[in-house]
Amino acid sequence: MVKVSKVFTRSLCGIILLTGFLSSCENNSNSSVNAPSIDPNQTVMIKGAGATFPAPLYQLWIQKYGEGKDKQNIKIAYDSVGSGKGVKNFLEENVDFGASDAPLNEKEKKLFPENRGKALQLPMTGGLLVFAYNLSNYEGLENIRLSRESYCGITTGKIKKWNDPQIVADNPDLRLPDIPIIFVHRSDGSGTTFIFTSHVEKACADWKSGSGKEVEWPVGIPADGNEGVSTQIQQTQGAIGYIEYSYSKTKNLKTATIQNKAGNFIKPSPESASKAFGNSNIPEDFALLIPVTDIPDAYPIVGLTWLLIYGNYSDPSKAEVIKDFVQWSLIQGDESATNLGYLPIPDDLQQKVITSLDSSL
Repeated sequence: MVKVSKVFTRSLCGIILLTGFLSSCENNSNSSVNAPSIDPNQTVMIKGAGATFPAPLYQLWIQKYGEGKDKQNIKIAYDSVGSGKGVKNFLEENVDFGASDAPLNEKEKKLFPENRGKALQLPMTGGLLVFAYNLSNYEGLENIRLSRESYCGITTGKIKKWNDPQIVADNPDLRLPDIPIIFVHRSDGSGTTFIFTSHVEKACADWKSGSGKEVEWPVGIPADGNEGVSTQIQQTQGAIGYIEYSYSKTKNLKTATIQNKAGNFIKPSPESASKAFGNSNIPEDFALLIPVTDIPDAYPIVGLTWLLIYGNYSDPSKAEVIKDFVQWSLIQGDESATNLGYLPIPDDLQQKVITSLDSSL
């Protein structure tokens, strides 16, 4: 196992990182990646599909990677369809790589095509989920706090109005409106839902639907993808739902400060989320899950996201490009990840991922 290191500083990026899940941009900015050894007269097309959680980052990485003068004949496309469809497309060999916010389960591993060698799941970045909400018609409600009892009650349907006594107790200085709470959840098979329900299953005693990419929701209205959920919240007064942090920033949505296991109210941010990964041991298959953190000052709903790669490609040019893109993204992509609100993985884990890729592909 790899143990995530504790403290890094990113002064050149203008940010002080408080725990060790984020790696130093100073080191990475000096790294170089060799271009893949493919015929310069050959156009290599790479198709990927999957998780919406990291989609803004993957799209930016693809754009920046393709700007290299030695990569003009490489075309990478990523279809943000959700982790469920991403895994399905990967197992059915409809893509060159998949993407998921949930590691492959035992059933999915058994469906992996034998001719493809080994299924590789490579962690590319980490992130946090937020409770984004829309009470824009009411003044002074930019910083709502939600205790565990409150956000569990919203998710289970026990709490139905914004002025419920429990939410009022969390926010004694705010005037909360007497309007219905409209909980928005994912309609598609989703790794974001996997991360969210994995947390809720541990944190909420009344939660009965288990965890997974798809669950039976006791309450709420569905929307497709992080984009769909965030748009639904943006358009619906009284709405609240779970989305990846960068979508809340892009849509300028308000996000709740939520209570962690230690009883502390933690504002969502990459810095507070990164603390949840402190001292984590990474399994050999990289399938690290943190449904609940015991760290007192850590934001509580976090997760990794993985690229799914085949161990065998019939076209060696595709294998070369995918290997190079993964390495470039891990080494050169930290600043993009930080700017969008994601959590770059640390240098020691980067090297382990690259070594695994080199030895398997």
